[in-house]
Amino acid sequence: MALCTLCPRQCNTDRESAVGYCGQQDGIRVARIAPHFFEEPPISGTRGSGTVFFCGCSLACVFCQNKDISRSRNNGELLSDAELYARILALLESGVHNLNLVTPTHFVHRLAPILERLKASGDLRVPVVYNTSGYERVETLRRLDGLVDIYLPDFKYFSSELSARYSSAPDYKDVATAALAEMLSQRGRYRYSEDGELLESGVVVRHLVLPSHRKDSIRVLGHIAATFGTDDLLLSLMSQYTPDFALDTPYPELHRRVTSFEYSSVCKEAELLGFDGFFQSRSSASSEFTPDFK
Repeated sequence: MALCTLCPRQCNTDRESAVGYCGQQDGIRVARIAPHFFEEPPISGTRGSGTVFFCGCSLACVFCQNKDISRSRNNGELLSDAELYARILALLESGVHNLNLVTPTHFVHRLAPILERLKASGDLRVPVVYNTSGYERVETLRRLDGLVDIYLPDFKYFSSELSARYSSAPDYKDVATAALAEMLSQRGRYRYSEDGELLESGVVVRHLVLPSHRKDSIRVLGHIAATFGTDDLLLSLMSQYTPDFALDTPYPELHRRVTSFEYSSVCKEAELLGFDGFFQSRSSASSEFTPDFK
């Protein structure tokens, strides 16, 4: 793979012989393939979401709860395209409600042909979920048009100062806004199954409330509502921030959990703006909900 430009970093690394900004070379490295029950209710359902957790990440937030796999170059299992295809088939046969690709951006060039083959074969009879940090190139997303049913992006920051400090991405807001516009253009208004239990198509925007930064969270919600409205997308407002994964950072404001006041004030703003979607219980702020990648 010559001169990688899949993500907004556009590091131009030859990943066939070197490691890109994402921490990965060309081969697909996977940390976990299994049903997952801690996504939003209409994605997890009763039988779980069929998650494929990829190693590496093009954003690399300092507080990442998956840093065991997002930062390490050698964790996980290196799979050929044929091996990943077979493992996905086995996962689908287990009865999961969807195929959930977690942090897949830096492998899109390998995943798109696999998804095309799955759809052409008729073996893929559940929605495909693209589970991402929101830091995406529009050109890369267009490669997935017609292959992804549900986009599940984060929208992490409004402030360029915060996105630079915690994710080394001062352009995060502008990049995530353009990416979200492309996702909505592809999928349109969200759609549930006939029984209203499972999500079949659409966009669910996740936002994680960070300690000490509730005002930035409120600005994120206002920006999304003003730019896209609140009718066509769903909002997942998360309180699950866990300081366990940020205790080694030089940011003391991240060394605690989000308070009830911080989270509830952001929830109230979401309600005032007219968002539909999901709020989390306070019990979600625990490392117990992070998969064991070992």
